Amino acid sequence: MTSPAVCARPGWSIVEAARTMDRERVKRLPVVDEAGRLTGIVSRSDLLRLFLRHDTAIREEIDRDILDRTLHLAPGAVRVTVRDGVVTLAGRIEDAGLIPVVERLCASVDGVVSVHQAIEHPSTASQAGATAPTA
Repeated sequence: MTSPAVCARPGWSIVEAARTMDRERVKRLPVVDEAGRLTGIVSRSDLLRLFLRHDTAIREEIDRDILDRTLHLAPGAVRVTVRDGVVTLAGRIEDAGLIPVVERLCASVDGVVSVHQAIEHPSTASQAGATAPTA
């Protein structure tokens, strides 16, 4: 143990605790209150647990927070599957410009390893066969 002990405060963010542990090269970080009393201990596994989320939790967050609440897509427009943190998106979105947005938002969800998408959108190519009116 180092002396004096490297400690965290209860109000610290996970990032502050992780950076302190890395900078000080410690595996555990005691959390002490203003009076110096021990209130808990943060370990490396505690920090990792935040990113090792269950696939179901990742899928539910994407469905609820990204597709529904943020982008207001119709239910079922995009199907989400997650396996070992790899997200696969399939379905149809009317606005092709939203596809990269969906990908980036999904990639930012904690626990996502990568995102693969097979989202379709209306193509102007299907209108290419139509004859233009003549003047």
